[in-house]
Amino acid sequence: METLRPVAEFRRDLEARVLAPLITAGRWYYVVVIALAAVLAWGIYAYFTQLNQGLIVTGMRDRISWALYITLFVFFIGISHAGTLISAILRVTKAGWRTPITRMAEFITVVALMVGALMPMIDLGRPDRIHHLFLFGRFQSPLVWDVVAIMTYLTGSVIYMYLPLIPDFAIARDALKDRIPRLKWRVFDILSLGWHGTLGQQRRLTHGLGIMMILIIPIAVSVHTVVSWIFAQTLREPWDNAMFGAFFVAGAIYSGIGALVILMAILRKVYRLEEYITKEHFVNLGYMLAGLALMMMYFNVNEFVTEGYKLAGEGEFHLNNLFTGDLAPIYWFYALGGMVLPGLLILIPQTRNVPGIVLASGLVVIGMFAERYFIVIGGLTVPLMPYTPATYTPTWVEWSIMAGAFAGFALIVTMFVRVLPLISIWEVVEHYEEEHARGRGPATDAPLPAPGAAVAPAGAGAGGDD
Repeated sequence: METLRPVAEFRRDLEARVLAPLITAGRWYYVVVIALAAVLAWGIYAYFTQLNQGLIVTGMRDRISWALYITLFVFFIGISHAGTLISAILRVTKAGWRTPITRMAEFITVVALMVGALMPMIDLGRPDRIHHLFLFGRFQSPLVWDVVAIMTYLTGSVIYMYLPLIPDFAIARDALKDRIPRLKWRVFDILSLGWHGTLGQQRRLTHGLGIMMILIIPIAVSVHTVVSWIFAQTLREPWDNAMFGAFFVAGAIYSGIGALVILMAILRKVYRLEEYITKEHFVNLGYMLAGLALMMMYFNVNEFVTEGYKLAGEGEFHLNNLFTGDLAPIYWFYALGGMVLPGLLILIPQTRNVPGIVLASGLVVIGMFAERYFIVIGGLTVPLMPYTPATYTPTWVEWSIMAGAFAGFALIVTMFVRVLPLISIWEVVEHYEEEHARGRGPATDAPLPAPGAAVAPAGAGAGGDD
């Protein structure tokens, strides 16, 4: 029988490890921040070049009017599903193994939505007119639906991330009072909302989380469905697809899990969280990836068989462009590298380990970016009249803004690590206590404090110095 440590000891060690990055940061942290900030600054410079000279500095023209920026928009909105949707589903199903990873998943959601929502504004030639969408937008327009859906999703995601943070803010308030700057402690004190772990507070928190995890699932599904309608309700035959809603939602969860696995692997290594984020978490997420890979294969086969069997209208040009034309390298990387190979890496026992699943997740994320690229570009390269098909090549401005977007995403996550606990301490401890209650280990050697009660952290953790 597996022997578990006493709960009070486990909690002290967990708090020390998770709260260490909130206390101090090593030199490598600042090196990473400076490097990411430099890339972001270059991206901002590229954007001001575009703002000053117009969209002529990009590869977009009258026939290719959506390109890399809209690809990034769909990609970031997609990976945002890593958090609230996955976390909510695992909470609803009471999957106990989820507790160490839900916070990271919720990080991804909020940050990806913040970055992704900027992309349509960057795509505008006249961003100073963005307010016209709110003042004069027609409700019949899918663009208006998209704005409403994303704003609702972002609001719900912030609330959903904040609620389980309240007990952890209280833990940080009590354990770090004399170890962090006064202003930072005061912020923890305010955000903890006077939490002391009373039965009434726990009951209200449980009730609030229950409401939000039920609401956030249909909201998340609606967001990427509406994103797909921007394409499906446009008069372009390659986008004229009633399956796009389900296709986009499945792809969003697929790429979101891949992004979550990569973030988990990085933070686990840097902050030495191997005891709490174990191989089991990677394998379980890997199984979810494998199942979604099969689902994505099904959607692809279903779409291309029905279109390829008829070859009506512009369908023949579109399929030839994907399978053997200019977009063929991107499409076949997506099909083989983004679906088949990740599935094999997860299903083969020899590669069903942490490095193998991280590699599979990296292929998934890159493959899903490629898929969004050829959906956007492929649909617009199909000629609507008998003229030479359009071509598109991103310019340095677009590549720089894309690099800035990814650097901004990584920079915000990196800064979050210094102000928000990486792991939901109270949920992990609660799950650990349940393991004891099932008789899997020795009884506790001390009463378990309520979430948020003052507990002196164990010796300084090494997390912040890695």
